[in-house]
Amino acid sequence: MNDRATNELAAWLTEAGLAGESESALLDGFCRRSIAAGLPLARAAVIIDTLHPVHEGRGFRWRRDAGEAQTGGGDAALWGSLHWHPGAGQTQTEIVEYGPTSEGEAAETWRRSVFFHLLETGGSVFRVQLHAGETADFPTIAQMRDEGMSDVVAMVTRFAAAGAIGEMDALYSYWATDRPEGFDEADVEALTGLVPKLALAVKCVSLTRIAGTLVETYLGRDAGQRVLKGLIRRGVAEKINAVLWYSDLRGFTGITDRAAPEQIIPFLNDYAEAVISAIYDNGGDVLKLIGDGILAIFPADPAVEACRSAIAAQGMLQDRVAELHSRRTGDNLPTTQIYLGLHVGEVFYGNIGSDERLDFTVVGPAVNEVARIAAMCRSVERNVLLSQAFADSMARLERGRLVSVGRYALRGVERPQELFTLDPFATV
Repeated sequence: MNDRATNELAAWLTEAGLAGESESALLDGFCRRSIAAGLPLARAAVIIDTLHPVHEGRGFRWRRDAGEAQTGGGDAALWGSLHWHPGAGQTQTEIVEYGPTSEGEAAETWRRSVFFHLLETGGSVFRVQLHAGETADFPTIAQMRDEGMSDVVAMVTRFAAAGAIGEMDALYSYWATDRPEGFDEADVEALTGLVPKLALAVKCVSLTRIAGTLVETYLGRDAGQRVLKGLIRRGVAEKINAVLWYSDLRGFTGITDRAAPEQIIPFLNDYAEAVISAIYDNGGDVLKLIGDGILAIFPADPAVEACRSAIAAQGMLQDRVAELHSRRTGDNLPTTQIYLGLHVGEVFYGNIGSDERLDFTVVGPAVNEVARIAAMCRSVERNVLLSQAFADSMARLERGRLVSVGRYALRGVERPQELFTLDPFATV
């Protein structure tokens, strides 16, 4: 691989990184161009940690000339079961998101890896020339040997402490060839010079993904996307009509008094998962978690469709709570019911707060009203209450599902409102 080819590949990495190419596209493009320049790659992988509530990191594995399906071996706890199905003469890039490697089998696999060895010893490059009879007690390298590789180079490309986010402090990679004589020294020199540039490009796109994950996780999907598009100025808000959802848990305070402290967070997580997944699966967006309460919206365009989506989410929630109760009861864990208020109204949707701390949320009288409607569930002994505005916005034929529970004065609301609940036996 001559200097010209190396410079051209470095220039492509810069261009692809600035263009925001995905990690898999970066790895595939890097490997294809390296082969075209004379570097005899047959296998490659890059792994980078991330900042995510579920996944510890992401791995990207590439192979050339993958004819028959194969399953990942030595790093199974990190990679899961990887299946390759390209035809002869093709390449394949596989993407895997892996969970925590801090305990159990995954932790043991990590401690036995060549990358852990490099971190522990302070090294950056570990090479095993299998064609020359060298061996190493690392599962990934043993797997490469069994697949016919003749030379393997593993690398850790570290990021400066100031450039690390969470556990994302390095790019881990390995590179293998099946050429009988292995890599030559110029090949290894080219790799060690180019991989830091690949690491920088991968880091850039990973940081973009982390930013998206964080804002969507903590602000909600729609609000997060709006923030990423630049809608972050204080006081910038849009007036919208929306179906408002406010739910909370029956008797939560009493449950926290009776339950063991270590049960409270799993309890909240179980019920929040049921509520949030039902909302998301029906096109809604969760804006705020307030203790055991959840505020969400279904954009009302048109209102009849938003109402239909909210009702579908409520039905799905009932099914998921029933399944949750069965599981938690079987495990001798506390259970409860979910109160839900549904309303339609005009709200301001945008940035509220100070220069130092903003919240992207909805404000307006309708937000206060939906919270009061949900609170009325206790008084009228119903799990679901809908406002007159919600009832008026429903499709005419679907209103047959509603049953009036009377007119009520809501705290902080000027006029009494007629409230409705859903008839569980009604059909539309």
